Amino acid sequence: MFQYLVKRIALALLTAVVIMAVSYVLLRLAPGDPARSSVIGETGSENLSAEHGAFAGNEATRRKLHLDKPIYVGLYYWFKNLVTRGDFGESVAVDAGRPVVDVILERLPVTVILNAWAIFLTYLMAIPLGIYAAVYPDSTFDRITTIGLFFLYSLPPVWVALVLQAGLCEGGLFPIFPLKGNIPTSGMGASSWQILWNSMYGFVLPVLCLSYGGFAALSRYARSGMIDVLGHDFIRTARAKGLPEHIVLFKHALRNAMIILVTIFAGLLPGLVAGSIIVEYVFSINGMGALSLLALNSRDYPLQMALFCFGGGLTLAGIMVSDLLYVVVDPRITFNAR
Repeated sequence: MFQYLVKRIALALLTAVVIMAVSYVLLRLAPGDPARSSVIGETGSENLSAEHGAFAGNEATRRKLHLDKPIYVGLYYWFKNLVTRGDFGESVAVDAGRPVVDVILERLPVTVILNAWAIFLTYLMAIPLGIYAAVYPDSTFDRITTIGLFFLYSLPPVWVALVLQAGLCEGGLFPIFPLKGNIPTSGMGASSWQILWNSMYGFVLPVLCLSYGGFAALSRYARSGMIDVLGHDFIRTARAKGLPEHIVLFKHALRNAMIILVTIFAGLLPGLVAGSIIVEYVFSINGMGALSLLALNSRDYPLQMALFCFGGGLTLAGIMVSDLLYVVVDPRITFNAR
């Protein structure tokens, strides 16, 4: 297992280097002037004349980001700072002067909580629904859920978020939830449970927007995986031995059907983080999604590169976790097998 982990980590590092190199080249080749965008982002005004420091600010930002040098030279300096000092640089527009790592860590807990609840809700609802639909295929319940889930899967997240805001948030038809997702809560005269409830209350609709698409897809995969496993000989043998149906389903069938669900997990986590950009923007949540949008609009190169590295790391970590879980759900798979 140790040799396998070493090989996978080495491959993941090589893949991360390729991802970051391609990301940097694409950022440099994108049209526009990132130095000028950074200066405007810091001052908040475009009415800067060259005589009063705009040109000097542009040139200082260019030298700081190594934009005055060829692409391969700038890429070399970026990797050099990352490897030798572990430094992703400082933000030049979104939060000028602060290290981008501090900016990301400030927003990260909100996105982690949001996506953790979304993943938990997705698996909690999708797997039982998929199992029940597989046990009773082509039934009325299966047909109704199939139509409903495909309808859910086809809905754009931004449209769902706006509809929920208009219908269930403050100022809408039924003002049940707050308009903003993570509203600040005051601890004056409130217990710890009340503060926790107020904090989580604003996450109900954002979590729902993040989880419904994955829930619809995952339940269909769970259904197809269970139907395939239930047709195998070892399931018929288990039933012929007189084992209770719940043992046949949850001990013998579900464990073999979990392989496809483990595979999907590799892309579910980075997909949710990417999808949270729209949800966090609509519900005014100050998380990683909103930060990514700000970095993109302001052309904040150091922050964008750090976010690309974070997204690539999530994808590679999800793939590695899936590979490790294969051994747990299927004893026939070993790290030493060819």
